Amino acid sequence: MGITRNAAETSISVVTLDFPPVNALPAQAWHDLADTITEAGRDPATHVLVLRAEGRGFCAGVDLKELQADPDRAAIIGVNRGCAAAFGAVYDCPVPVVVAVQGFCLGGGIGLVGNADIVVAAEDASFGLPEVDRGALGAATHLARLVPQHLMRALYFTASRIDARALLHHGSVYRVVPRAELDEAALVVAREIAAKDPRVIRRAKEAINGIDPQPVHRSYRYEQGFTFELNLTGAADEARQAFLDRG
Repeated sequence: MGITRNAAETSISVVTLDFPPVNALPAQAWHDLADTITEAGRDPATHVLVLRAEGRGFCAGVDLKELQADPDRAAIIGVNRGCAAAFGAVYDCPVPVVVAVQGFCLGGGIGLVGNADIVVAAEDASFGLPEVDRGALGAATHLARLVPQHLMRALYFTASRIDARALLHHGSVYRVVPRAELDEAALVVAREIAAKDPRVIRRAKEAINGIDPQPVHRSYRYEQGFTFELNLTGAADEARQAFLDRG
């Protein structure tokens, strides 16, 4: 349980999220994930990284119970910094990151997937940002990397989800496979990359990031400023508590 890293095959590092029941990560886990991905990317033996999760869903975002239990706001600061670090670690990883998504991918999960290089999804995968229903903002930066601008806004304001097949249509999901085949499908792509000269692949990743029109780090941190504002007004506390009371 927690965050683990192993070498599934030569040159392929696999990082796994495992936080039952829904992979909602506490503040420290986001920092740990950032450290794990950064360490794997710096390892010269790593030619490609696969990010995956155990359980019925890839990631439900942050642990709202932790936020509600903390009266002095240290948890919200920790979560915001941790999410920024984890999303940034995926984006800045010196090697390509292939993400394997099953079930739900919500909130912070969108931040991870949106910053990845290649997305492979199970047929049951769905993606969404319920932030406005939780009194928070953020990861519109990353949702905008998965869908066109007006669809992003509709999904964001309604807190609705989009399925893997629709993202395949938009070109942001590379393959959609039966859930039982998800891990192998991610490894198939990873093997193809890992077989290439890592000197070239690492420079290719750096070059592609260098021509990216979207400043993902600055854009996400800008969004987070409004999350702090909502916490100061009390709107965030009320929304989180209403969600927790429902279930």
